[in-house]
Amino acid sequence: MRNLIFPTLAAMRMLMAQAAPPTEWIDPDTGHRVIRLSREPGTASLYFHQNAYSADGKKLVVTNPHGIATINLATREIDQVVEGRVNILVTGHKTGRIYYTKEGAIFAADLDTHATREIAKIPVQAGRGGAFAVNADETMLVGIAADPDGKTAPRTAPRGGQGGRLEANWASGTPKMLYTIDIKTGAFRKIYTENDWTNHLQMSPTDPSLIMFCHEGPWHYNDRVWTIRTDGTGLRLMHERTMNMEIAGHEFFSADGKTVWYDLQTPRSTVFWVAGVDLATGHRTWYHLERNEWSVHYNVSADGKLFAGDGGGPSSVAAQSPDGQTLNPPGNGQWIYLFRPAMVKGSSFRDKKDLIDIGYFKSERLVNLARHNYSLEPNVTFSPDMKWVVFRSNMLGPTHVFAVEIAKP
Repeated sequence: MRNLIFPTLAAMRMLMAQAAPPTEWIDPDTGHRVIRLSREPGTASLYFHQNAYSADGKKLVVTNPHGIATINLATREIDQVVEGRVNILVTGHKTGRIYYTKEGAIFAADLDTHATREIAKIPVQAGRGGAFAVNADETMLVGIAADPDGKTAPRTAPRGGQGGRLEANWASGTPKMLYTIDIKTGAFRKIYTENDWTNHLQMSPTDPSLIMFCHEGPWHYNDRVWTIRTDGTGLRLMHERTMNMEIAGHEFFSADGKTVWYDLQTPRSTVFWVAGVDLATGHRTWYHLERNEWSVHYNVSADGKLFAGDGGGPSSVAAQSPDGQTLNPPGNGQWIYLFRPAMVKGSSFRDKKDLIDIGYFKSERLVNLARHNYSLEPNVTFSPDMKWVVFRSNMLGPTHVFAVEIAKP
């Protein structure tokens, strides 16, 4: 029998330490401190417009292979709140409970005690698919589903488009409906139907009766961003396209609920903006940014003074020409960005009859994502104290949740 060589305990620990990704470091390209908040591979933060923070701002909600967990932002303690496979909705702005769907029902769990209760059954009329959101005072659920009473009105898919499957789904013309569920009584009410591909459902963080949704599909064929009231009234388009190949989307509310922000390109892959509409007045503000600063998603701090972006991969819109051809060099930037908005004094232009205030972003790179695979969207959010930008990434291999400090050490 040949001799077998077993590694010593010290050698095994060294190998394990080498295999484990670091928990904290200074990004050598930016000088900013980055920490790995999660410990288990496969842990991810939520989608960029889903509220992921507890009501007191101390905990971050994440998903992991076991279900739903929280990470204490001060101590980094991880607490498993919900076990099992679930679909996350949002963390309530009022109570801080996490809302999720499981086995045909919607539940809410307390982030501290883990006490869980069923909120409502998903209505039979809504099937088992679709999206959900919770309103600001947590009295109502809003859902999107196929409308069982609607009639299909197929579109003619435009020729020469770049959307592939996206265009095919858009052209199907499946009837959709928006509906509400009263959390106290469980009462179901259909509030709006259409033959567009209704998607990207959100509720205002401050106005319990304001819904935002989108018309999904090839963005350059759609007026995408819409709001409506929970009683089905007040349907309102947030941005109307005015030129060929113009796109607007990945919309989100400001923290105070007063502004809708979105990615705007005039036209696609050419001129890049983060644009906002004041919901009370309709006044618009556009901030210009460079091609390599374009990001899959943007977000804004609670005080509205800072924006963040998560960059774009080599197949992103910033790496393409307007007709969908890959640029050489591509032009995309793979970074976590911080943006400080600045206005151009006396600068505005007229679109139709309204003046639009024009500004630009002063950008700062926070984290190098050159090793990140953008099949996973980083989905940046600001921590409640506005000191960190939180994101998910596979830049070290498996998916983890990270935070980068805005101030340099």
